[in-house]
Amino acid sequence: MTQPIHFLAFDLGAASGRAVIGGFDGQRLSLAEAHRFANGPVRVRDSLHWDVLRLYSELKQGLLKSSSELGPSLVSLGIDTWGVDFALLDGRGALLGNPYHYRDARTDGMLEEAFRRVPRPEIFEQTGIQFLQINTLYQLLAMVIRQSPLLEVADTVLMTPDLFNYWLTGHKVSEQTIASTSQCLNPYTGGWAESLLEKMDIPTRIFPEVIQPGHVLGELLPAVADETGAKRIWVVAPGCHDTASAVAAVPARGERYAYLSSGTWSIVGAEVTRPVINATSLRYNFTNEGGVCGTFRLLQNITGLWLIQECRRTWAAEGASLTYDEITRLAEAAPPLAAVIDTDAGTFLAPGDMPARIREFCVRTGQKPPENRGGIARVVLESLALKYRWTLGKLEELLGHRLEPLHIVGGGSQNQLLNQFTADAIGRPVMTGPVEATAAGNVLMQMLALGHIASLEEGRDLIRRSFEMRTYLPRETVAWDEAFARYLDLVEAV
Repeated sequence: MTQPIHFLAFDLGAASGRAVIGGFDGQRLSLAEAHRFANGPVRVRDSLHWDVLRLYSELKQGLLKSSSELGPSLVSLGIDTWGVDFALLDGRGALLGNPYHYRDARTDGMLEEAFRRVPRPEIFEQTGIQFLQINTLYQLLAMVIRQSPLLEVADTVLMTPDLFNYWLTGHKVSEQTIASTSQCLNPYTGGWAESLLEKMDIPTRIFPEVIQPGHVLGELLPAVADETGAKRIWVVAPGCHDTASAVAAVPARGERYAYLSSGTWSIVGAEVTRPVINATSLRYNFTNEGGVCGTFRLLQNITGLWLIQECRRTWAAEGASLTYDEITRLAEAAPPLAAVIDTDAGTFLAPGDMPARIREFCVRTGQKPPENRGGIARVVLESLALKYRWTLGKLEELLGHRLEPLHIVGGGSQNQLLNQFTADAIGRPVMTGPVEATAAGNVLMQMLALGHIASLEEGRDLIRRSFEMRTYLPRETVAWDEAFARYLDLVEAV
């Protein structure tokens, strides 16, 4: 290859979005950020929403910048986002209202309501998905309970990246990895779980065709091409769920490894060739989300660095504008393993004064609360590492073999203190990188779809050649074993 070719990955997270250019010279992949923009909930009275029109405008701005810079060497684009949230369209394709944010309180009590309609084991048997009140299933059920008129007039439901793909190409479809996060998809058939939806009184007519990751949706609509100057660019559906794209870029060799996608959420899991849906995975609340290239992601979604993000926001409101590096340094100087928390406790789900909630949790569970910001941050990071240990152990129980090493990818992999805590807690090597795993995996699937690489294995080899990795080895683990015993007692009591 004499001239590099380029691929544009749009990666939208719960706090920010980015347009990342992937350049391929035939040997290595490079990534460069072309555009970044803020994201987050918009409160309207007592509800939380996403500003999807602004996000779409930012996507077009990123496309304009990239196409202006790269010209005809830019061959395709792909979009990945967070899971579970969706938009409703009418019969003309017009947006029906502002999509809700998954942390909106309308799903409070919906798990219990769902179980009154359909037993919990039956829901899991039909979907294989972890029970979280934020899931699309319970958001739609909340609309049913409240007799939302939007469901009456809706023609199509589209998950967030599917909405943007529709606006770019005119195709109303749902990519399989993002569809699987809804808890409305049947992993055995690959289609929607219609009998479950009917029992919930959710209209099945609104669910579109499901396509596989790597599907070429087509070229940009003429109006979009004219507005952005992007001519003859293919739109590819990568793993449209950001975790699916991140896992695609895990630089693993072999099969018996675990991954941790570290960010606002922590996702701990393994890649499997068929869903693991049984009484044990139900009891441990694991999920079987769609993966790329015919795989499934057996994993658990864990509250991740959201707690640190909310602490930082609270401290900034108090007048202490700390960087994440400064928070980490304060945590490193704090006393070790002084207290533990259940990071997935319901009290930590919604936005608010997170430091106060952490202290209150410690008091309520008979522990001395941390005295300062460094102590609070250290409790969060150590408790996350202990949660990773618990999740990894249950994952190995489900699969019947040891998983080693643990690959940590994503923005949270830059937190060296958390990486070391994780290696210490799990007692095995931790390998980190790439930081930009989601964008890299998005690009890999575009390359695979258009024939620039032949397989996922070839793509992962390309990742290993292209990006720096780092290994963390466990240190003395006795104190962590004792802390884990305390953690188990705490979780059981809570």
